[in-house]
Amino acid sequence: MLQETVCVVAGGGNGLGRAAAKELADHGARVVVNDLGTEVDGTGSDPSVPEAVAEEIRERGGTAVAHHGDVSDFAYAEQLIADTVAEFGRVDFVCNFAGILRDGISYKLSEDEWRKVIDTNLTGQFAPLRAAASHWREASEARDAEEGDGGFDRQRSYLAVSAGAARGALGQANYAAAKAGVLGMVRSVSKELVRSDVRVNALVPNGYTRMTETVPEEHRPYTEAEMPPERVAPLVAYLASEAAEDITGCTLYAGGNRVGVYSDPAMDAVGVNPEGWTLDSIAEHFREDVAADVELTRTESHL
Repeated sequence: MLQETVCVVAGGGNGLGRAAAKELADHGARVVVNDLGTEVDGTGSDPSVPEAVAEEIRERGGTAVAHHGDVSDFAYAEQLIADTVAEFGRVDFVCNFAGILRDGISYKLSEDEWRKVIDTNLTGQFAPLRAAASHWREASEARDAEEGDGGFDRQRSYLAVSAGAARGALGQANYAAAKAGVLGMVRSVSKELVRSDVRVNALVPNGYTRMTETVPEEHRPYTEAEMPPERVAPLVAYLASEAAEDITGCTLYAGGNRVGVYSDPAMDAVGVNPEGWTLDSIAEHFREDVAADVELTRTESHL
């Protein structure tokens, strides 16, 4: 289903991104493997990391090139998209697994630990999305002006990667904030691009990666054998394909033997006071009436 599809895999040098790049190529996609080649905490830089994955794909009979750089840099993100178009003539799909961890309890988290994680995990999602969206809008309008056929020959697709930490994770205020921000970004941009035949979705993956190994072994939720990153890749390939037409604005799950769709945030309970609420009336009615069936202490699951 992916023959000749041109795919950019940001953060494709390790773990989930590497598995996705190989899966896409195995189904006939032409793949640009981006990675900065850093350690899990974002330090260092190694161009051999994306090149190794691209070479592995080529050895398996696929088509791939490496692109070394930092997707949180707006100028680099634009160059990544431009170089992909120059190499293959188009961009059909971008998925973005780039991310780092610098964990710490909130009251001990340094400014640098906060800013670096937000920059990589949130800005690093938006910069290539903006670059791809700008290219797709211009390409769609140009095609429409030349051929008058209403835009693309097929929908384009961007897949941003969030995480279960978006619901809250002990010692990960920076990472959780970034990953929750990805979800709001996807819901917003998907509305903006739907008329341009561009799908925008978020993925919450679950698989054993270098990030999993930062957790002490006795506390790891699963082993690599139980949750290999390769089990996430088929859903990524599906979202790159035309079979996923009109799936947009969704938060999706893949891990182990499961794929799924998350609901959007919804109000659990609501109370209406025709006279307007006051401090006294809220204090009197909130627990017993408005939120009577709602759990209001929500920290135990994260301790």
